[in-house]
Amino acid sequence: MGMWYHVSEPNSYLAVTGAYIGKVKITKKCLVLPFQKVRKISITPFDFSMSLQAMTSEKLSFSLPAVFTIGPDDTDEALQKYAVLLTGDSDGQVKNSKSSIATGRNHVQDIVKGIIEGETRSIVSNMTMEELFNNRRLFKAQVTDGVQKELDQFGLRIYNANVKELQDMGESKYFESLARKAQQGAQSQAQVDVAHALMVGQVGAAEKEGQTKQQIAKINAQTAVLETERKVEKANADQILRTREIEIARDLQLDQIAANRMAERKDAELQKGVEEKRAAMELERLRATKVTQAQIDRESSQHQTDAKQYSFQKEADAAAYSQQKQADGNAYNEQKEAEAEMFRSARNAEAAMYKRTKQAEAELFSKEKEGQALFVLREKEGQALLVLKEKEAQANYIVKERDAEAKFVAAERQAEASYIARKKEADGLKEMASAYGELSNVLGGPQGLMQYLMLQNGTFEKLAHANATAINGLQPKINVWNTGSQDGAADSMAPIRNLIQTLPPMLSTIQEQTGMTAPSWLMGQPQAGQNGEMSVDEKAAAKQKARLNGRH
Repeated sequence: MGMWYHVSEPNSYLAVTGAYIGKVKITKKCLVLPFQKVRKISITPFDFSMSLQAMTSEKLSFSLPAVFTIGPDDTDEALQKYAVLLTGDSDGQVKNSKSSIATGRNHVQDIVKGIIEGETRSIVSNMTMEELFNNRRLFKAQVTDGVQKELDQFGLRIYNANVKELQDMGESKYFESLARKAQQGAQSQAQVDVAHALMVGQVGAAEKEGQTKQQIAKINAQTAVLETERKVEKANADQILRTREIEIARDLQLDQIAANRMAERKDAELQKGVEEKRAAMELERLRATKVTQAQIDRESSQHQTDAKQYSFQKEADAAAYSQQKQADGNAYNEQKEAEAEMFRSARNAEAAMYKRTKQAEAELFSKEKEGQALFVLREKEGQALLVLKEKEAQANYIVKERDAEAKFVAAERQAEASYIARKKEADGLKEMASAYGELSNVLGGPQGLMQYLMLQNGTFEKLAHANATAINGLQPKINVWNTGSQDGAADSMAPIRNLIQTLPPMLSTIQEQTGMTAPSWLMGQPQAGQNGEMSVDEKAAAKQKARLNGRH
């Protein structure tokens, strides 16, 4: 009885009892003193499978397969409860004190099974089969919560609960019928969804194709318009370039004319300077000549006079030359200005004409492109409209085809119903005929049966009433003809006399009933006497009347 230091595995705890410990101590490692005992408690969860038989509020039995993963909760309080209540066997004895206490022993499984069965039956008894089938997640949560509340007192915890498919028991086919119904409904809905998806796909493809063609037509029209605008801008730029070139050429010509005039003016000034220098040189040369004073004076005066005259002459020549050059320059200037004005006018006229021509060409080209773009746009719109109409016609055809199929199915179902109703009527008539046959045997044959049915249905009363209604209000005229012999003697003329005697009352009856009148000679015959013979006067009157009728 020494001291030992114990350490538990990662999936277990040490439960220490004995000296210096009030109830039980749960730890991972400890030093065990004398008069103390230590047990290892495994907290590894275990799977608990079961098949529970329960009954709903509708008195319908079913089987509920379920798998629960249960183990001790990893808290000191729960482990103390588990160590106190569930360690050892069901009688509280521990067979092997040195082994680890597992959670999967039989008595623990029995306790858990009893708790699960009680809570499950309690919950299922308040639910219908439809609620249980449609709300299995809620059912699972309720079962898990109820079982967990009961397991808390043992220190156990539900780590996972898996409720499998509900199963029928015995001859019940409830879940099988629901599954079949769901399968048929899913197949029908799948067929409807496929048909709807095909319709949506075809309609969407047609719409996208139409939109693509519309966008292409729109882009082509915009491209044509932009090309027209770029060409108009290019024509305007070419016109501006040509106008600027004309203006530059005109400025160059004017600058060249001004430069020529300036050169001529400078030439005249240089010529004048040259002449003045020449006169000065001549004067200096004369002054340098070694002559006598007289000669110098005389020559000087003479040369002075000549110089003045020459100077006056040169000045006059220079003035005349200058005036001539100025007149020539003015004339040349006026001529060049006239030529420049004429050139300017011609260029302006050409530029205006070129501008108008280019504007007309640009407008014509723009109108042509607009017409082409409009034609292409109308053509594309017509094609898109045609495609749309075709797709609409296909969709209408599909819809009508579906309607026709639905009507055919409805008519087929109606025909089947009518056939079943007629068959039932025929079966009823057959049964009624069998009953009538037995009744006929009882009543002595078909005649007795017919009289019984006529009496039962009031046929005799109806026939009497119909006959009375038919002759009601009639006023018949009854004629009694006596054509026989009164005394009973044999008479050879009796047949002829009887025939003659029937004519007057017969003709009278025909006239009263039909309105047809016999010939006057026949109707005018005298009435027969008592025996059907005429008197002598009557015979004479008849002959006279016959004679008169013969003349007419």
